[in-house]
Amino acid sequence: MQISVTFRNMKPSEALKSYAEEKITRLKKYVSMPADVHIVLAKSKYRNQADIKLMSRGIVMRGEEDTEDMYSSIDSAVDKIERQARKYKDKIRQYAPISIGEEIMVRHNVIDQETVESDKPRIIRSEEFQAKPMSVDEAVMQMDLMNNDFLVFMNANTRDINVVYRRNDGNMGLIEAKTPGRD
Repeated sequence: MQISVTFRNMKPSEALKSYAEEKITRLKKYVSMPADVHIVLAKSKYRNQADIKLMSRGIVMRGEEDTEDMYSSIDSAVDKIERQARKYKDKIRQYAPISIGEEIMVRHNVIDQETVESDKPRIIRSEEFQAKPMSVDEAVMQMDLMNNDFLVFMNANTRDINVVYRRNDGNMGLIEAKTPGRD
């Protein structure tokens, strides 16, 4: 398991780093190797935030917690990921494994709507990720694990790009982009 720890607005602490790494290692029983874990520990005024992102074989799990004590923030964030991992492990038996090797790259940009100086919108954050082939059910499960409102993926049955999203009424929506020339 590859673990990286980043400190923001606070001095790096070997004790916090080793504590977070020790807590993360208990997740080995739920995730397949290799796995990458990114831990961001941040302090803002009187709050301590732990943001943990675990990626393993195309599955992304995220835990984020904000408390008065950094150790309890780490504990709560790891607990969230552990619940997601248990849920994933229980559900994965129902689905075929994700096929690796046919991914496409997708870029997600966050645009500032209050752009005043020019006509062009300003991109304030950008993230690139792989859209993996999976079924719609797998995509909904992955979106829930990541605690996101949408997920872009390649439909394993049609090989077209699809988007699942959480609607305001709590239901899920599906956008299917058809590739020209396919029936």
